[in-house]
Amino acid sequence: MILDDVRIPIVLSPMAGGPSTPELAVAVSDAGGLGFLAAGYLDAAEMSRRVARVRAATAAPFGVNLFVPGTPTPPEQYAGYLDRLGREFPLGEARFETDDWAAKLDALVAEPVPVASFAFGSPSAAEIGRLHAAGTEVWVTVTAVGEARLAIEAGADVLVAQGAEAGGHRAGFTDDPAADDRDPLSTLALLQLLTAAVDRPVVAAGGIATGAGIAAVLAAGAAAAQLGTAFLRCPEAGTVPAHREALVRDIPTMLTRAFTGRRARGLRNDFIVGHPSAPSAYPEIHYATGPLRQSARAAGDAGNINMWSGQTHTLITDAPAGELVARLARETKDALEAALSRRFQSC
Repeated sequence: MILDDVRIPIVLSPMAGGPSTPELAVAVSDAGGLGFLAAGYLDAAEMSRRVARVRAATAAPFGVNLFVPGTPTPPEQYAGYLDRLGREFPLGEARFETDDWAAKLDALVAEPVPVASFAFGSPSAAEIGRLHAAGTEVWVTVTAVGEARLAIEAGADVLVAQGAEAGGHRAGFTDDPAADDRDPLSTLALLQLLTAAVDRPVVAAGGIATGAGIAAVLAAGAAAAQLGTAFLRCPEAGTVPAHREALVRDIPTMLTRAFTGRRARGLRNDFIVGHPSAPSAYPEIHYATGPLRQSARAAGDAGNINMWSGQTHTLITDAPAGELVARLARETKDALEAALSRRFQSC
Protein backbone atom coordinates (compact mmCIF):
# COMPACT_ATOMS: atom_id res chain seq x y z
CA MET A 1 0.00 0.00 0.00
CA ILE A 2 1.35 3.41 -0.99
CA LEU A 3 0.45 4.80 2.43
CA ASP A 4 3.14 2.57 3.93
CA ASP A 5 5.65 4.80 2.16
CA VAL A 6 4.00 8.06 3.24
CA ARG A 7 5.46 9.52 6.43
CA ILE A 8 2.32 11.34 7.63
CA PRO A 9 -1.17 9.81 7.22
CA ILE A 10 -2.64 12.95 5.65
CA VAL A 11 -4.04 12.83 2.12
CA LEU A 12 -4.90 15.96 0.14
CA SER A 13 -8.42 15.74 -1.21
CA PRO A 14 -8.52 16.31 -4.97
CA MET A 15 -10.66 19.42 -5.45
CA ALA A 16 -11.62 19.86 -9.09
CA GLY A 17 -12.60 23.14 -10.66
CA GLY A 18 -9.80 25.40 -9.46
CA PRO A 19 -8.53 24.77 -5.89
CA SER A 20 -6.42 21.75 -6.89
CA THR A 21 -3.05 22.86 -8.28
CA PRO A 22 0.26 21.10 -8.92
CA GLU A 23 1.86 23.42 -6.37
CA LEU A 24 -0.58 22.34 -3.65
CA ALA A 25 -0.06 18.65 -4.42
CA VAL A 26 3.73 19.08 -4.33
CA ALA A 27 3.65 20.98 -1.04
CA VAL A 28 1.60 18.27 0.69
CA SER A 29 3.72 15.41 -0.68
CA ASP A 30 6.98 17.16 0.18
CA ALA A 31 5.74 17.73 3.72
CA GLY A 32 5.26 13.98 4.19
CA GLY A 33 1.61 13.57 3.24
CA LEU A 34 0.11 12.34 -0.04
CA GLY A 35 -0.68 15.10 -2.50
CA PHE A 36 -3.37 14.70 -5.14
CA LEU A 37 -4.16 16.34 -8.45
CA ALA A 38 -7.80 16.70 -9.46
CA ALA A 39 -8.22 15.79 -13.13
CA GLY A 40 -11.97 16.35 -13.20
CA TYR A 41 -13.00 18.85 -15.92
CA LEU A 42 -9.54 18.65 -17.53
CA ASP A 43 -8.84 16.97 -20.84
CA ALA A 44 -6.14 14.31 -21.02
CA ALA A 45 -3.52 16.68 -22.39
CA GLU A 46 -3.97 19.22 -19.58
CA MET A 47 -3.98 16.43 -16.99
CA SER A 48 -0.67 15.17 -18.37
CA ARG A 49 0.82 18.67 -18.31
CA ARG A 50 -0.08 19.05 -14.64
CA VAL A 51 1.26 15.60 -13.80
CA ALA A 52 4.52 16.57 -15.48
CA ARG A 53 4.73 19.71 -13.35
CA VAL A 54 4.35 17.64 -10.20
CA ARG A 55 6.96 15.10 -11.33
CA ALA A 56 9.40 17.91 -12.12
CA ALA A 57 8.97 19.43 -8.66
CA THR A 58 9.05 16.41 -6.34
CA ALA A 59 10.21 12.81 -6.10
CA ALA A 60 7.57 12.11 -3.44
CA PRO A 61 4.54 9.94 -4.27
CA PHE A 62 1.29 11.59 -5.35
CA GLY A 63 -2.06 10.68 -6.86
CA VAL A 64 -4.45 11.74 -9.61
CA ASN A 65 -8.24 11.71 -9.31
CA LEU A 66 -10.70 11.04 -12.15
CA PHE A 67 -14.48 11.22 -12.40
CA VAL A 68 -16.19 8.02 -13.55
CA PRO A 69 -18.65 9.01 -16.30
CA GLY A 70 -22.35 8.39 -15.82
CA THR A 71 -25.14 8.33 -18.38
CA PRO A 72 -26.99 11.16 -20.17
CA THR A 73 -30.07 12.66 -18.55
CA PRO A 74 -33.18 13.11 -20.72
CA PRO A 75 -33.45 16.86 -21.52
CA GLU A 76 -37.05 17.02 -20.35
CA GLN A 77 -35.85 16.39 -16.79
CA TYR A 78 -33.86 19.64 -16.63
CA ALA A 79 -35.19 21.86 -19.44
CA GLY A 80 -37.69 23.68 -17.20
CA TYR A 81 -35.03 24.44 -14.58
CA LEU A 82 -32.63 25.86 -17.13
CA ASP A 83 -35.40 27.86 -18.76
CA ARG A 84 -36.07 29.55 -15.42
CA LEU A 85 -32.37 30.18 -14.80
CA GLY A 86 -31.91 31.59 -18.27
CA ARG A 87 -34.31 34.42 -17.52
CA GLU A 88 -31.90 35.69 -14.84
CA PHE A 89 -28.40 34.50 -15.73
CA PRO A 90 -26.10 33.83 -18.70
CA LEU A 91 -26.09 30.11 -19.44
CA GLY A 92 -24.11 27.78 -21.67
CA GLU A 93 -24.99 24.59 -23.47
CA ALA A 94 -26.41 21.75 -21.39
CA ARG A 95 -24.45 18.77 -22.63
CA PHE A 96 -23.31 15.32 -21.58
CA GLU A 97 -19.61 14.50 -21.68
CA THR A 98 -17.48 11.63 -20.41
CA ASP A 99 -14.81 14.08 -19.12
CA ASP A 100 -12.29 12.64 -21.61
CA TRP A 101 -12.44 9.40 -19.63
CA ALA A 102 -10.86 6.97 -22.10
CA ALA A 103 -8.01 9.30 -23.05
CA LYS A 104 -7.20 10.01 -19.41
CA LEU A 105 -7.04 6.31 -18.59
CA ASP A 106 -4.78 5.75 -21.58
CA ALA A 107 -2.51 8.57 -20.40
CA LEU A 108 -2.27 7.16 -16.88
CA VAL A 109 -1.41 3.73 -18.26
CA ALA A 110 1.22 5.18 -20.61
CA GLU A 111 2.80 7.34 -17.89
CA PRO A 112 1.79 5.73 -14.58
CA VAL A 113 1.37 7.61 -11.32
CA PRO A 114 1.62 5.99 -7.87
CA VAL A 115 -2.12 6.30 -7.14
CA ALA A 116 -5.23 6.83 -9.25
CA SER A 117 -8.43 7.57 -7.34
CA PHE A 118 -11.98 7.71 -8.61
CA ALA A 119 -15.24 9.43 -7.71
CA PHE A 120 -18.86 8.97 -8.90
CA GLY A 121 -18.40 5.23 -9.34
CA SER A 122 -15.82 2.52 -9.79
CA PRO A 123 -13.83 1.71 -12.91
CA SER A 124 -14.47 -1.71 -14.38
CA ALA A 125 -12.34 -4.71 -13.46
CA ALA A 126 -10.66 -4.46 -16.86
CA GLU A 127 -9.85 -0.76 -16.37
CA ILE A 128 -8.46 -1.37 -12.90
CA GLY A 129 -6.48 -4.29 -14.29
CA ARG A 130 -4.80 -1.96 -16.81
CA LEU A 131 -3.80 0.43 -14.04
CA HIS A 132 -2.51 -2.39 -11.86
CA ALA A 133 -0.45 -3.73 -14.74
CA ALA A 134 1.11 -0.26 -15.06
CA GLY A 135 2.01 -0.30 -11.36
CA THR A 136 -0.67 2.10 -10.15
CA GLU A 137 -2.63 1.62 -6.93
CA VAL A 138 -6.38 2.21 -7.31
CA TRP A 139 -8.54 4.02 -4.77
CA VAL A 140 -12.33 4.34 -5.06
CA THR A 141 -14.41 6.85 -3.12
CA VAL A 142 -17.55 5.39 -1.54
CA THR A 143 -20.44 6.64 0.56
CA ALA A 144 -22.00 3.30 1.56
CA VAL A 145 -21.04 -0.31 2.26
CA GLY A 146 -22.76 -1.53 -0.91
CA GLU A 147 -20.60 0.78 -3.04
CA ALA A 148 -17.50 -0.47 -1.23
CA ARG A 149 -18.33 -4.07 -2.09
CA LEU A 150 -18.77 -3.19 -5.77
CA ALA A 151 -15.44 -1.39 -5.80
CA ILE A 152 -13.67 -4.34 -4.18
CA GLU A 153 -15.22 -6.76 -6.67
CA ALA A 154 -13.74 -4.63 -9.45
CA GLY A 155 -10.31 -4.76 -7.80
CA ALA A 156 -9.97 -1.55 -5.78
CA ASP A 157 -6.98 -1.51 -3.43
CA VAL A 158 -8.12 1.24 -1.06
CA LEU A 159 -11.50 2.79 -0.23
CA VAL A 160 -12.00 6.48 0.51
CA ALA A 161 -14.94 6.80 2.91
CA GLN A 162 -16.65 10.12 2.16
CA GLY A 163 -18.88 11.19 5.03
CA ALA A 164 -21.79 13.61 4.91
CA GLU A 165 -19.65 16.41 6.38
CA ALA A 166 -17.43 16.59 3.29
CA GLY A 167 -17.41 19.59 1.02
CA GLY A 168 -17.91 19.33 -2.71
CA HIS A 169 -19.81 16.75 -4.67
CA ARG A 170 -21.18 13.65 -3.05
CA ALA A 171 -18.98 10.99 -4.62
CA GLY A 172 -21.48 8.14 -4.46
CA PHE A 173 -22.16 5.89 -7.41
CA THR A 174 -25.63 7.39 -8.01
CA ASP A 175 -27.40 10.69 -7.42
CA ASP A 176 -30.98 9.63 -6.78
CA PRO A 177 -33.40 12.33 -5.55
CA ALA A 178 -35.60 9.55 -4.17
CA ALA A 179 -32.91 8.95 -1.55
CA ASP A 180 -32.73 12.58 -0.41
CA ASP A 181 -34.95 11.85 2.59
CA ARG A 182 -32.32 9.46 3.96
CA ASP A 183 -29.57 10.90 6.12
CA PRO A 184 -26.19 10.42 4.43
CA LEU A 185 -23.73 8.61 6.69
CA SER A 186 -21.31 10.70 8.71
CA THR A 187 -17.59 10.08 8.31
CA LEU A 188 -17.18 8.24 11.60
CA ALA A 189 -20.30 6.12 11.09
CA LEU A 190 -19.30 5.15 7.55
CA LEU A 191 -15.74 4.38 8.63
CA GLN A 192 -16.92 1.99 11.35
CA LEU A 193 -19.34 0.25 8.99
CA LEU A 194 -16.70 -0.19 6.31
CA THR A 195 -13.95 -1.48 8.57
CA ALA A 196 -16.40 -4.04 9.96
CA ALA A 197 -17.62 -5.15 6.53
CA VAL A 198 -14.66 -5.16 4.13
CA ASP A 199 -11.00 -6.15 4.12
CA ARG A 200 -9.47 -3.15 2.39
CA PRO A 201 -7.66 -0.15 3.90
CA VAL A 202 -9.99 2.82 4.35
CA VAL A 203 -9.08 6.50 4.10
CA ALA A 204 -11.56 8.69 6.00
CA ALA A 205 -12.80 11.93 4.42
CA GLY A 206 -15.27 14.61 5.51
CA GLY A 207 -15.26 17.26 8.21
CA ILE A 208 -11.64 16.67 9.25
CA ALA A 209 -9.77 19.92 9.83
CA THR A 210 -7.67 19.41 12.98
CA GLY A 211 -5.19 16.97 14.45
CA ALA A 212 -7.89 15.83 16.86
CA GLY A 213 -10.11 14.97 13.89
CA ILE A 214 -7.32 13.00 12.26
CA ALA A 215 -6.64 11.19 15.54
CA ALA A 216 -10.31 10.28 15.83
CA VAL A 217 -10.49 8.54 12.45
CA LEU A 218 -7.12 6.83 12.94
CA ALA A 219 -8.35 5.47 16.26
CA ALA A 220 -11.49 4.23 14.52
CA GLY A 221 -9.46 2.21 12.04
CA ALA A 222 -8.67 4.54 9.14
CA ALA A 223 -5.35 4.09 7.35
CA ALA A 224 -5.20 7.86 6.80
CA ALA A 225 -7.32 10.99 6.80
CA GLN A 226 -8.19 12.89 3.62
CA LEU A 227 -8.58 16.66 4.00
CA GLY A 228 -9.78 19.12 1.40
CA THR A 229 -11.46 22.16 2.93
CA ALA A 230 -8.54 22.48 5.39
CA PHE A 231 -6.28 23.40 2.43
CA LEU A 232 -8.60 25.82 0.61
CA ARG A 233 -7.02 28.94 2.10
CA CYS A 234 -3.42 27.80 1.63
CA PRO A 235 -1.50 30.13 -0.72
CA GLU A 236 -0.79 27.19 -3.06
CA ALA A 237 -4.51 26.51 -3.59
CA GLY A 238 -6.33 27.97 -6.59
CA THR A 239 -9.34 29.05 -4.50
CA VAL A 240 -10.89 32.27 -5.83
CA PRO A 241 -10.76 35.35 -3.55
CA ALA A 242 -14.50 35.54 -2.82
CA HIS A 243 -14.49 31.90 -1.72
CA ARG A 244 -11.37 32.40 0.44
CA GLU A 245 -12.97 35.33 2.21
CA ALA A 246 -16.27 33.54 2.80
CA LEU A 247 -14.57 30.53 4.39
CA VAL A 248 -13.57 32.50 7.47
CA ARG A 249 -17.16 33.55 8.16
CA ASP A 250 -19.60 31.49 10.19
CA ILE A 251 -21.77 30.54 7.22
CA PRO A 252 -23.63 27.23 7.32
CA THR A 253 -23.13 24.66 4.58
CA MET A 254 -25.88 23.01 2.57
CA LEU A 255 -26.32 20.13 0.16
CA THR A 256 -27.51 21.37 -3.22
CA ARG A 257 -27.91 20.43 -6.88
CA ALA A 258 -28.47 24.04 -7.92
CA PHE A 259 -25.09 24.64 -9.57
CA THR A 260 -24.26 21.31 -11.19
CA GLY A 261 -27.22 18.95 -11.10
CA ARG A 262 -25.41 16.67 -8.66
CA ARG A 263 -25.67 16.88 -4.89
CA ALA A 264 -22.77 18.81 -3.38
CA ARG A 265 -22.01 20.57 -0.09
CA GLY A 266 -21.16 24.26 -0.23
CA LEU A 267 -21.44 27.47 1.73
CA ARG A 268 -25.02 28.64 1.81
CA ASN A 269 -25.56 31.60 -0.49
CA ASP A 270 -28.28 33.32 -2.50
CA PHE A 271 -28.14 30.94 -5.45
CA ILE A 272 -28.41 27.78 -3.35
CA VAL A 273 -31.26 29.18 -1.26
CA GLY A 274 -33.06 30.47 -4.34
CA HIS A 275 -33.02 27.14 -6.17
CA PRO A 276 -33.83 24.41 -3.67
CA SER A 277 -35.49 22.02 -6.13
CA ALA A 278 -32.87 21.71 -8.87
CA PRO A 279 -33.13 18.39 -10.72
CA SER A 280 -30.55 15.63 -10.82
CA ALA A 281 -28.81 16.10 -14.18
CA TYR A 282 -25.02 15.93 -14.06
CA PRO A 283 -22.97 17.03 -15.93
CA GLU A 284 -25.60 18.75 -18.09
CA ILE A 285 -26.48 21.42 -15.52
CA HIS A 286 -22.80 21.83 -14.61
CA TYR A 287 -21.97 22.85 -18.16
CA ALA A 288 -25.07 25.00 -18.54
CA THR A 289 -24.25 27.07 -15.44
CA GLY A 290 -20.57 27.47 -16.35
CA PRO A 291 -20.93 31.04 -17.72
CA LEU A 292 -23.05 32.00 -14.70
CA ARG A 293 -20.35 30.86 -12.27
CA GLN A 294 -17.52 32.32 -14.33
CA SER A 295 -19.22 35.71 -14.41
CA ALA A 296 -19.83 35.61 -10.64
CA ARG A 297 -16.20 34.70 -9.93
CA ALA A 298 -14.94 37.53 -12.12
CA ALA A 299 -17.22 39.99 -10.29
CA GLY A 300 -16.38 38.65 -6.82
CA ASP A 301 -20.06 37.86 -6.39
CA ALA A 302 -20.13 35.29 -3.59
CA GLY A 303 -23.91 35.02 -3.86
CA ASN A 304 -23.68 33.14 -7.15
CA ILE A 305 -20.47 31.11 -6.79
CA ASN A 306 -20.39 27.41 -5.96
CA MET A 307 -18.23 27.69 -2.83
CA TRP A 308 -17.79 24.00 -2.02
CA SER A 309 -16.86 23.53 1.62
CA GLY A 310 -17.02 21.00 4.41
CA GLN A 311 -18.80 21.59 7.69
CA THR A 312 -15.65 22.52 9.66
CA HIS A 313 -14.55 25.38 7.40
CA THR A 314 -14.37 27.93 10.23
CA LEU A 315 -11.42 26.01 11.72
CA ILE A 316 -9.10 26.42 8.74
CA THR A 317 -6.18 28.84 8.36
CA ASP A 318 -4.22 30.45 5.53
CA ALA A 319 -0.92 28.79 6.44
CA PRO A 320 1.25 27.38 3.64
CA ALA A 321 0.37 23.76 2.93
CA GLY A 322 3.67 22.35 4.17
CA GLU A 323 3.36 24.18 7.48
CA LEU A 324 -0.23 23.02 7.79
CA VAL A 325 0.71 19.36 7.30
CA ALA A 326 3.47 19.64 9.92
CA ARG A 327 1.14 21.31 12.43
CA LEU A 328 -1.60 18.77 11.86
CA ALA A 329 0.90 15.95 12.36
CA ARG A 330 1.95 17.40 15.74
CA GLU A 331 -1.65 17.94 16.77
CA THR A 332 -2.53 14.38 15.81
CA LYS A 333 0.25 12.91 17.93
CA ASP A 334 -0.73 15.12 20.87
CA ALA A 335 -4.38 14.12 20.56
CA LEU A 336 -3.59 10.41 20.41
CA GLU A 337 -1.26 10.64 23.39
CA ALA A 338 -3.84 12.60 25.39
CA ALA A 339 -6.51 10.02 24.60
CA LEU A 340 -4.26 7.14 25.65
CA SER A 341 -3.31 8.87 28.89
CA ARG A 342 -6.90 9.15 30.08
CA ARG A 343 -7.90 6.66 32.76
CA PHE A 344 -11.01 4.54 32.31
CA GLN A 345 -13.00 4.21 35.51
CA SER A 346 -14.19 0.71 36.29
CA CYS A 347 -17.95 0.16 36.31
